[in-house]
Amino acid sequence: MITTFINSFTTTFWAVFQILLIAIAAGLLMRKNILTQEQLKAISAIGVRILLPCMTFSNIIINFKPAEFKLWPILPISAILMVGTGIIFALILFWPNINTKKHLFAPAALQNAGYLILPIGQFLYPDQFDKFAMYCFLFILGLSPLLWSMGKYLVSSAPDEKLTIKSLFTPPFVASIVAILLVLLRLQRFIPDPILKSTDLLGSATVPIATFILGAVLGTISFSIKSYALDAAKVLVIKLLLVPIITIGILLLTGLNKNFPLLCDLLVLQSSSSPATGLILQIKHYGGNEQEIGSILLLSYLACIITMPFWLAVWKMIAI
Repeated sequence: MITTFINSFTTTFWAVFQILLIAIAAGLLMRKNILTQEQLKAISAIGVRILLPCMTFSNIIINFKPAEFKLWPILPISAILMVGTGIIFALILFWPNINTKKHLFAPAALQNAGYLILPIGQFLYPDQFDKFAMYCFLFILGLSPLLWSMGKYLVSSAPDEKLTIKSLFTPPFVASIVAILLVLLRLQRFIPDPILKSTDLLGSATVPIATFILGAVLGTISFSIKSYALDAAKVLVIKLLLVPIITIGILLLTGLNKNFPLLCDLLVLQSSSSPATGLILQIKHYGGNEQEIGSILLLSYLACIITMPFWLAVWKMIAI
């Protein structure tokens, strides 16, 4: 069992470390002004509006087979339950200062489900990455509306801003919905093969671009945690300790690992992932405490170098 833990921890650690090296390089480009905010905004737009939707659409069309994976609704439902678990723990740990601390609920509950998890999956499961990515997109299907609605509300300093239905329909979310509907209605066979292959080719650029964007965004964050040390500790305890423990406990009770080991690995990685970098983008656009949330995000990404490999190794050890 110890050997299993060590092997799994080492493999995952190096996967996360290599990803963060790319992110650090991107961050340095931002710090040195080699890459400007306008250029980062353009790269992010291409990633979110073109590459990620292409990867999402083509991957689901090619790999999503409902007849072979009848449990697929468990992924978006798991995302909602995982976020709900983080919110419940935040309510407990930040009680009774809920109104003044509500902006901290978002990093405690909403994880980076794509930009961090997809590169890790490509490193850890190169032979099963298509299936891993499909699982990931189905998970994001449940998380994305929460991130861009509840998440934006929690971290924004503009309480009078109204939530619109339009804001929920981001390009990756729309691509997931359309692709799933096409597969469920068995209409995917009418998609011309050249179009699907071209979409898949564009989507293949998503993971390296996403990793670069992650690092560039983190590179713009100024770190100062002294004033927020206690609150940061609470967020990290919820996001990187309590939620993974609950997730692993539920997975053990369900016995999913017997038939769906890759699915379980994904859920463990998702539960221990750092907060969504989309939160800092929301703050930059809508307002909010950029210094505090940014510092917590940066600290959590440093911590996940250890915590993500640790929890996956624990899962591998006890799920044998």
